[in-house]
Amino acid sequence: MPNIQSLTYFLPELILVGFVMVIILADVFFRGRNRNRLVWLMSLTALGVTAVFLFLQDTPPDAIFYGALAVDPYSRFFKWIFLLATAVIYIVSPPYTRELDKNPRHEYYLFMLLVVFGLFLMASALDLIIIYLSIEIVSIGSFILAGFLKQDRLSSESSLKYVIYGALSSGVMLYGLSLLFGIAGSTNVFEIQAALASLPEKAHLTLVVALLLVLTGFGYKIAMVPFHFWTPDVYQGAPTTITAYLSVAPKAAGFALALRILGITFGASPDMNLGTWLPVEGLPFGTLIAIFSAATMTVGNIIAVQQSSVKRLLAYSSIAHAGYMLMAAAILNAQAVSAIMFYLAVYLFMNLGAFLVAIFIHNRYGYDEIEEWKGLGFQAPAVAVAMGIFLFSLTGLPPTAGFVGKVYLFSVLIEARQFWWLAVLGVLNSVVSLYYYMRILKAMFLDSEPTDERISGHPALSGTILLLMIPVLLFGVYWSPLMNLVRSSLEFFSPGM
Repeated sequence: MPNIQSLTYFLPELILVGFVMVIILADVFFRGRNRNRLVWLMSLTALGVTAVFLFLQDTPPDAIFYGALAVDPYSRFFKWIFLLATAVIYIVSPPYTRELDKNPRHEYYLFMLLVVFGLFLMASALDLIIIYLSIEIVSIGSFILAGFLKQDRLSSESSLKYVIYGALSSGVMLYGLSLLFGIAGSTNVFEIQAALASLPEKAHLTLVVALLLVLTGFGYKIAMVPFHFWTPDVYQGAPTTITAYLSVAPKAAGFALALRILGITFGASPDMNLGTWLPVEGLPFGTLIAIFSAATMTVGNIIAVQQSSVKRLLAYSSIAHAGYMLMAAAILNAQAVSAIMFYLAVYLFMNLGAFLVAIFIHNRYGYDEIEEWKGLGFQAPAVAVAMGIFLFSLTGLPPTAGFVGKVYLFSVLIEARQFWWLAVLGVLNSVVSLYYYMRILKAMFLDSEPTDERISGHPALSGTILLLMIPVLLFGVYWSPLMNLVRSSLEFFSPGM
């Protein structure tokens, strides 16, 4: 589609960029005490207007800017996840004053909008150049947000580590993308797929190297072992609101981009209906993904058992959940992609909810150690019960949405009759995760005598926690509406359409 005509379909992204520019101008002209609130309201308005235009963008799958970006139900599904995650963080950020009050919060909201713009591009990218640029937009914004607490040594350290690991992974991935361009002679993923179908045998080794390098870049974005080392330190040092955001939105974008690009380029068909990875000589790709999945979930869970910090525990838990989703990615078919999309949707609610409870406790007491959470089940019973529901869902226990999500992930392997050992390992890892999640609940409810003391948090924070609990329970007993939405979103742009 030509560039001028493409602008009509690019309106959600243009709105985000437009509001970023307006916020920058507002920062110049408004210097009063209400500047933070003004920027906060403008940022929420940006999300609302973007959501309206995204809702109105109900068009058949197409490609814009001469095939650089896809406009299809698949990308729109992930864009809704990004908007919802960002809106939750915006809503709870004003009352989250313990860490943010000493810093210019208007910049915080500004960079989050920039990250959302990058996430939108990641969900739609069909061109190697756009892939790299979108990842860099998200990465640079995330680097700044992770180190937002300039007076905090841990925050500065986490940002530096994030930059170092991010720069290394970006360089590795860029080299892999350049090899793909050299092999295929094009940056468009569909043209690359066509070129790979008739690739001469002497170029297979170069293809294997390119694939491994690109997979390294994707592995960094989703915190896949062994590219996960940045995760615990960054999650612990960043503001907890940003930690919650990084654990959900960029991870979802990483999966969205990886499934689309690797599925098109190395899948047996662009619409992912054949259920196989395109054979690459010298590289059993499905088996490789299965091995990464096993390592990711096992390492994440085993190290989480040893953690005493709630934020670090949830960080390693986040790594393990990437491993669960990679189980389905080992089987490349529509059922696998829909299972991952469903799990990412419910993961948004349960993981954000768990982190918001950590914010609630940190706001009130500054606590982060599990031992410091003793008795909180009696002091803040509603929030503690919500935390229990989020942790049960993260474990995969019924009747929560996490249980349904894991059933879908495991069923992909079972119905494909491949990688049975991976499904068994996934169940065993879920049992391990139950142990360390229950440590938090034990501290809140069992390690202290009952007390009449009650604590309360900001209504916006407490209310958001309770609202996030509703879909976790609702989709645990009535999940068909969400799965129907996922299946209706499983429609990719393809040149043959």
